Amino acid sequence: MIRPMIRSLALALLLSGCSALVPTQPAPGLPTTVPAVDLSRYTGVWHEVARLPVSFQDGPTLRCEGVTATYTARPDGRIDVTNRCRNALDGGTVREATAIGTPQPGSGNARLRVAFFWPFHGDYWVIGLDPEYRWAVVGTPDRDMLWLLSRTPEMAPADYARAVEIARGQGFPVERLQRTAP
Repeated sequence: MIRPMIRSLALALLLSGCSALVPTQPAPGLPTTVPAVDLSRYTGVWHEVARLPVSFQDGPTLRCEGVTATYTARPDGRIDVTNRCRNALDGGTVREATAIGTPQPGSGNARLRVAFFWPFHGDYWVIGLDPEYRWAVVGTPDRDMLWLLSRTPEMAPADYARAVEIARGQGFPVERLQRTAP
């Protein structure tokens, strides 16, 4: 009788310790997100203005141009994501990928876990956001991916410079940024 109680207590302590290891804020050294994102204002169409090169957008047979990301609110609080681009290396063939974004607890909706196919996901952190939601700076915690997004295919030079400075200040390799052809 005592042994099962001790085992149950040990299991409860172990599980409570595991839940304490899940951070609600980024660990030191990781990029800092904006305090909050109003998902109702964030939904809609965004145009990619610049990005760090990544294999799923840039490769020997792929160069994404005219990139858009459409975010649509779901009744369950998550976000439907549809990414589209034209492959400049394949006569402008349209490519599309869909995913579901899940806001991470304690992030004010500034950190999304985006799953294009289960069980794989990517972290999508909003590290810069215009107060009017005209542009956004989105990156990954490892700083390997970065996107500058705008509600229009082009950003005003001052807005672009501000977005680049936000990314630079967060330690992203902005010297590798490449402009996205509209």
